[in-house]
Amino acid sequence: MDGGPRVPEQRHSGSPAQPDGSAALRFGVLGPVRAWRGGQALATGSPQQRALLAALLLREGRTATAAELIDALWGEEPPSQALAAVRTYASRLRKVLDPGVLVSESGGYAVRGLADGALDLSAAQDLAAGAEKARGAGDFAGARDALRDALALWDGEVLAGVPGPYAEGQRVRLEEWRLQLTETCLELDLEQGGHAEAVSELTALTAAHPLRERLRELLMLALYRSGRQAEALAVYADTRRLLADELGVDPRAGLQELQQRILRADPGLAEPSTPAAGTAAPPVRPAQLPATVPDFTGRAPFVRELSDALAAASGDGPGPGGRVMAVSALAGIGGVGKTTLAVHVAHRARAAFPDGQLYVDLQGAGARPAEPETVLGSFLRALGTADSAIPDSLEERAALYRSVLDGRRVLVLLDNARDAAQVRPLLPGTDGCAALVTARVRMVDLAGAHLVDLDVMSPEEALALFTRIVGEERVAAEREAALDVVGACGFLPLAIRIAASRLAARRTWTVSVLAAKLADERRRLDELQAGDLAVEATFELGYGQLEPAQARAFRLLGLADGPDISLAAAAAVLDLPARRTEDLLEALVDTSLLESAAPGRYRFHDLVRLYARACAERDEHPPAERGAALSRLLDFYLATAAGIYALERPGDRLVDHLEQTESEALRFTDGSAARDWLYTEGQSLLASVRQSVGTDRLRRAVDLLWAAKDLVESGANARQYEATADAVCEAARLAGDRRTEGRARTTLTNVLLVTGRIRRAEEEASLALECAAWAEDVAAGSWAANDRGLISLHQHRYADGKDFFDRAIRGFSEAGNRAGEATTSFNLSRAHLAMGNVGKAVEIARDGLALLATLGRTVRLANGHYALAMALTEAGRHTEALGQYNDALTVFVNHRQRLWEGTTHFRIAEAHLAARRPPQAAQHAEQALAVGCIGGDRMRGNVLTLLGRSLAALGQADRARACWREALNLYEETGAHEAAAVRALLASVDAA
Repeated sequence: MDGGPRVPEQRHSGSPAQPDGSAALRFGVLGPVRAWRGGQALATGSPQQRALLAALLLREGRTATAAELIDALWGEEPPSQALAAVRTYASRLRKVLDPGVLVSESGGYAVRGLADGALDLSAAQDLAAGAEKARGAGDFAGARDALRDALALWDGEVLAGVPGPYAEGQRVRLEEWRLQLTETCLELDLEQGGHAEAVSELTALTAAHPLRERLRELLMLALYRSGRQAEALAVYADTRRLLADELGVDPRAGLQELQQRILRADPGLAEPSTPAAGTAAPPVRPAQLPATVPDFTGRAPFVRELSDALAAASGDGPGPGGRVMAVSALAGIGGVGKTTLAVHVAHRARAAFPDGQLYVDLQGAGARPAEPETVLGSFLRALGTADSAIPDSLEERAALYRSVLDGRRVLVLLDNARDAAQVRPLLPGTDGCAALVTARVRMVDLAGAHLVDLDVMSPEEALALFTRIVGEERVAAEREAALDVVGACGFLPLAIRIAASRLAARRTWTVSVLAAKLADERRRLDELQAGDLAVEATFELGYGQLEPAQARAFRLLGLADGPDISLAAAAAVLDLPARRTEDLLEALVDTSLLESAAPGRYRFHDLVRLYARACAERDEHPPAERGAALSRLLDFYLATAAGIYALERPGDRLVDHLEQTESEALRFTDGSAARDWLYTEGQSLLASVRQSVGTDRLRRAVDLLWAAKDLVESGANARQYEATADAVCEAARLAGDRRTEGRARTTLTNVLLVTGRIRRAEEEASLALECAAWAEDVAAGSWAANDRGLISLHQHRYADGKDFFDRAIRGFSEAGNRAGEATTSFNLSRAHLAMGNVGKAVEIARDGLALLATLGRTVRLANGHYALAMALTEAGRHTEALGQYNDALTVFVNHRQRLWEGTTHFRIAEAHLAARRPPQAAQHAEQALAVGCIGGDRMRGNVLTLLGRSLAALGQADRARACWREALNLYEETGAHEAAAVRALLASVDAA
């Protein structure tokens, strides 16, 4: 039996009476909060004043600070005069109580100098301890009487009418303890033949607490012993149906076993055991491990790792040595399955620890973690130590504990630890023993411990667990929906178990119905609860342990949508220096509420992020700080991306036309490091843009999209970039912001050109030009004109293309954007080349290169070399052309412009084939196919056509035919005019 609730006990001074001989004070908390002097009731004041008195009585004589008392009375939203109110309540109580009872100390208060038994809770604890001692000695009657006396001290609702979060928490805990005492008392009634009398009380209790299986089990036994077998079995049937409807689970193993024993009329159930009073119970080895779950799934590497560590203590492990005191500390986020795994491993290792297994839930994630001295007292009793031999102090109990374990082989499972300080006194000290520790924090300060970090399940393990609970038939019929469910659960075992249990209990639901419910992120945490199991409640325990600055960081960082976040970006969100931010983030990592994805990068589990956002909605004050945090993040990304754009394109004046920012940017002097940042942050940066849709941050968001255009031309994030640009376009249109709409459509046009969707690119570029003209946005208008020119080249409207390029160049010139002039001149060179003006094309390309050279090395130099090489190829100067292409290729590779790299390989292949070098042409065409090209499927068709021509020249007609057939399919799908030429090539091969 539990020796008491997990609340602090009131320390007794040992003074039997007041020094002046007057009647001693007495207090009650197991009902209304009351005080008496002898038989006279004392006025305890207002509800808040009684709440203050209760908080002090339950602190075992220790001082409660003013801040703690304010939190106990009012929680997160105290009144402005809370401190003054606390002082007033204390002053009034001091006048009512005896002198020296309520003392002021260190800015707080304490209740001291009370006589033994002065508090009803202390008396109940003493009676419960006496009952436990009597039961251990076999005195069941004495134990039952003591428990009845303890239960009689309750007088209605605990702390009745007392407000505040502290009182509410204690009400729950003390009610749970009362039920535990009641169950134990009823067990003793049944042990002594009082089954008929117990039926009535058990019937009422099971009605009041329908999901409490131990009460149901006792009722079944009482009914059976009363000759009412059919009713006993009916209780089981009711229980099974209720658990299935409410929780989606079956009755626990003990209840199922009792039903089977009743069905077969097991003689062992008929008569209670009635050992003689005073007969000592035979010594038993402790076997305290909770039952392992029958559907334990996966985790094979962790099971092996932990089993090997325990084997080292047993002497059965691999390698030399053995027989050591082994400690393994298992850390991970709430709900990841730490306890389930530890219990499973402990059961597997039981045979290696024949002297027993100890278990305790240390309540580390709760508001009141278990005290080590209390746990040691329980362990010593379980190991056969008499109460009278258990010392008082923590140090003496720890020493005796180690002595008792000396020479024994015992496994200790310390579940849900708060920190290493709580664990150290509970560790065995001798060879042959082992300890398994589970915690939400990594116990890096637990000397000699084998540390294990438990992550979420793999998709395969998650699906296997879901299937074991739901059933193979239902999952096999909707496998994709089942994968969606476990994905929505973030592969977190607790979430999967809850979701699967809900589905198993609802036969009319399909897996798709559950998947649809979980698809809504706003409702997902609400859906992931069944009975007293809830993912959100698990996270709440960890959140409740955070310091205020840590809690703020947790809330605000959860608002960002990206897959992860860098330290610098997090510092912008929190508006804190990087070092202080790192301290906060590492503290969150230690509590398993945040993961360290890589050095300097952090991420949330998907469900934890949803919970963090819920906390931000609930707790962040003022609410505007949520938007401000995301605004700082967007500013940081924009300022840094703009700096990188300027570094990569010296002389380009685009950055002068972007929205102003306030956040401090990262500064780079090395282009490689700058590109590293851009591509690493690509997904998070685009997520920040998408989060700004529909807010007052939209203008900065589209400018960030524009400054980060290299994400498209690299091919790394083209799809995400396009979806983001689409969303920004629509938001700007709905908002009537033509300037933002024009810029958004310019960025979207860029994506469409890269992916070869010319028809839609023309639509977007036309709208971009209109918006830019209306908003008098010179920067957007110039780039939109350039894009219209490129589209005209694709459509073979070369004169139109030339006019658009001339228009763009004029706009760049007026804006003083020399780099923009040079870049567009390369496109103008291609227009002249298409119109047959080869010499003019060469001249324009050379002039553009010379202009860029005066501005500094830039990625756009590659475009100049590329344009010049195309003109030189057409002029028949193949060697010069290849030199220019190679120069372009080097720049594109260094700047990670993958699609331009592939396109350049295609042009090199063209030059080689024109110079009658088909082997080299085929080689570069293959490289272009492997890397990818600007222009999407249409350009892939061009590469395949060229490859086919190279292969045909090498005598590989069949392979050439295959390339041309694939190219023809691509041209027909895209409506490209090149299809006719490929048909002619196929016809020529077929004719031959």
